[in-house]
Amino acid sequence: MEHETEKKKGNAGRFFKKATAVVATAAVFGGVSGGVFNLVAYDKLYGDKPDNTMVSFMDDAFSKAESLEEVNDNISDSSDTVIQTASVVNNNTPAGSLDVSAIAENVMPSIVAINVKAIQEVNQGIFGSYQYEAEGAGSGIIIGENESELLIVTNNHVVASAETVSVEFADGESYDAKVKSVDSSYDLAIVVVPLDEISEDTKSAIKVANIGSSDDLKVGEQVVAIGNALGYGQSVTTGIVSAKERTTDTNNLPLIQTDAAINPGNSGGALLNMNGEVVGINSSKYASTEVEGMGYAIPISEVNEIIDNLSSKRTREKVDEKEQGSLGIKCGTVTSEASQMYGIPVGVLVSEVVDGSAAEKAGIKKNYVITKFDGQSVSSAEGLVEMLKYYRAGEKVEITVKYMKDNEYVEDTIIVKLDKKN
Repeated sequence: MEHETEKKKGNAGRFFKKATAVVATAAVFGGVSGGVFNLVAYDKLYGDKPDNTMVSFMDDAFSKAESLEEVNDNISDSSDTVIQTASVVNNNTPAGSLDVSAIAENVMPSIVAINVKAIQEVNQGIFGSYQYEAEGAGSGIIIGENESELLIVTNNHVVASAETVSVEFADGESYDAKVKSVDSSYDLAIVVVPLDEISEDTKSAIKVANIGSSDDLKVGEQVVAIGNALGYGQSVTTGIVSAKERTTDTNNLPLIQTDAAINPGNSGGALLNMNGEVVGINSSKYASTEVEGMGYAIPISEVNEIIDNLSSKRTREKVDEKEQGSLGIKCGTVTSEASQMYGIPVGVLVSEVVDGSAAEKAGIKKNYVITKFDGQSVSSAEGLVEMLKYYRAGEKVEITVKYMKDNEYVEDTIIVKLDKKN
């Protein structure tokens, strides 16, 4: 499959007049400078009603007394009770709510560090190009298991183009992992570790995360973020839900905005409510000298069905390059910006169909937009190229396309038998 990269349409100043950018928070290391960070913890506010314990007690003390001396005696006799009652009221947290340290202790076994190695290519213009091995880091959340695999959800951008993937669990042990399936449109991926390769000690140290409801989140509610920040290991930050249904250029979903610190390496980690339940998957942040505390998470309630679908896919191995399947098209990426500007669906735009190719035989035509490959959403040409590395020539694959008909885009599903790469 040949690939043309479409130039991204400029949209400077869409959110700010001065330059800023939303960046995914997986980390690719070419050296990370050290720094000192100040973490501000936000106390949770409990309700809006005054504590009437002391008021009720004083009323009772006066009602039972016939003189000021008896009032003093009544107060003195019951002072221990008042102190104990007031202490319970002031220090008690709402029913079912934990403090941050308790959340961290309970949830850490469900969070993993993901380390990847990928081959990066640097184009030097007239001097050609060269390749080098880059290392990256991200996070993941243990969501369950099937008969043979432990299932971990993370961001697609954490594992995209990865040649090798490893997972480090809460006990510090690392295991080789595989990418089971991805959905680039929603920036999601499922990573798996074979159950028979995990030691009993590690199994006893980890657990499946509790999934909550992002629909129930309220603006101003306290949240906790846990992830592999900067690749240094698991760390905990806290803040509030700053806003809901925020849109950025990195994801097709409205996102949760939070001021809990989301740093490189946090991608794929958990955003948690104060019950220790996963309400979001941390994915990106605003990067600018003028911006502080603007991180974003994928709302879990919006992607539960997608995660279930990805988890049910067959785990594939990368196919030897000589045996890889090909569609026989040239294509480019329709970004969300281009989609808004020109009204073309987000996906992979077919710019040319090779004569006699698998795509032509199946009925795919120029200007069709590919949105799904084998049931997995695809939003970039690079993503489609990466997916094809897992499919052999001769395999039949279901492809979803959108094309213009009667001045509007319609959707169709086409079965394509993949050709050999030329």
